[in-house]
Amino acid sequence: MKLARFLSKGRLLQGHLQDGMLVDHAGEAHHPEKVQWLLPVQPGKVIALALNFAEHADEFGLKRPSEPALFWKPNTSLLPHKGTVIYPRGARFMHFECELAVIMGRHARRVKAKDALDYVGGYTIANDLVVRDYVTNTFRPPIRGKGWDTFGPLGPYYVTADEVPDPHNLKMRAYVNNELRQEASTQGMIFSIPEVIEFISRFMTLEPGDVLLTGTPKGISQVHPGDVMRMEIEGLGALENPIEWETEEAEPIISQEGDRSLVL
Repeated sequence: MKLARFLSKGRLLQGHLQDGMLVDHAGEAHHPEKVQWLLPVQPGKVIALALNFAEHADEFGLKRPSEPALFWKPNTSLLPHKGTVIYPRGARFMHFECELAVIMGRHARRVKAKDALDYVGGYTIANDLVVRDYVTNTFRPPIRGKGWDTFGPLGPYYVTADEVPDPHNLKMRAYVNNELRQEASTQGMIFSIPEVIEFISRFMTLEPGDVLLTGTPKGISQVHPGDVMRMEIEGLGALENPIEWETEEAEPIISQEGDRSLVL
C-alpha cells in the first residue's frame, strides 16, 4: 500500500493511493495535484550512508568503504514532495543524489542480517542533496555539505514493505527539467539493507519511523536555481522538488581560514 500524509482544505489527513487519488480514512478522495504534501513519515532520526555504490565512489576517485560509512541527516533538512529546495548563496557545485530510503517498522537492536528485513516497515524516495564545495577531508562526515535546511526531500509515499518484494532490484532514475541525468539499480549497493541494519543496530537502537538512506549510484550532476528535480524509484512513485535561490539577505558562508575556495 502507498500511504501519504497531506493537507487538504486546511485539514491534516492521512490516506492511501487508490486509482490515482488520495483516499483518506473517511473514504473521501483527494486529487494529488490539489493537496499540500507532507513528509510520509516523521522520523526520530535519519541516518545516511556515504559511498554505498561502488561506481559512485569510483567517479569521485574515492576508496570504497570497508564498512558502512554513516552520517546524520538533520531532521531540519527534511522536505516533502513538491517542497522548494533552497540553493545557498555562494555555492558553486550543488548536486542531487537519488536514494532508496528505508523506513523502520519496529524497534531494532542487535538484529542479525538474516532477520533484518522483518524490521522494515516500508520504503520511500530520498534526494540527499549536497554542496560538494564543502565536502573535504576536513569535513567528513559531510554534515555541513549535506545538512542544509531543505536538503533532504523525502516522499511522496510510505510504501509498505509487502509491496516491495526485493528492495535490492529496483530501477532508479533522476531527471532535471525532464532530462534524464541518472539511471541505475539498487543492485549496485556495496552493503545490503540487512547488512546495514545489522551494523547500525549493533550499537544503536533503531526505532519505528527512523529512516535509513542507502546511498546513490553513479551519475550525479549539478543543479541550479530554477531547476526542477524528479527522483524516481521503481514501484515507489516520483519525488519532485523545485529549486530557488536563498534570500538575498543571507550572507555567503566562508571557511574560518578565510579561503574563498570554500565559500558555500
